[in-house]
Amino acid sequence: MSGKAVEYFLRIWGSPVGPLFLAFTPKGLASLDFNDGRARFSSTPGSIPSLDLELPPAKIAAAMNEAIRVIANYFSGTPPDFSSVPLDLQGTPFQLQVWAKLREIPWGVTVSYQELAARVGNPKATQAVGRANGANPIPLIVPCHRVIARDGSLGGYSSGLDRKRWLLQHEGSLRKV
Repeated sequence: MSGKAVEYFLRIWGSPVGPLFLAFTPKGLASLDFNDGRARFSSTPGSIPSLDLELPPAKIAAAMNEAIRVIANYFSGTPPDFSSVPLDLQGTPFQLQVWAKLREIPWGVTVSYQELAARVGNPKATQAVGRANGANPIPLIVPCHRVIARDGSLGGYSSGLDRKRWLLQHEGSLRKV
């Protein structure tokens, strides 16, 4: 740990599946949280949310605006290209590897945890892949909702199975039931 506290700039945006809580660092989007305001960044040692009413620095404001633009496109039904959103992903080397593979899963496609483990290069690491999915700090942009159980059931989702179901139906990869 570098010993230097990270300053987070917060943005709340309404979505069809509830409010999104976005936390940005000077490097980019660090957290996107569907979980009713329990943002994951809040448990990061040394994190300092920016709670004043001043505007964030221009670079961070631009990243915020770009993230909201692309997320709004996603919810309007346009398959997004999230590559324009700068990210500040923090995780273990294995988590970062899993999250990179998740970003390769296209809109409207699902893969099993077992298939994702194979794509990571370790077909027997299904449970580790599941844990990495659950630790994903930027769901939607790092689309862990596109990973389902081998039998076609939804499996888990840290933001709730109702949201996962909605997202998959929105993308056309799950029939409305």
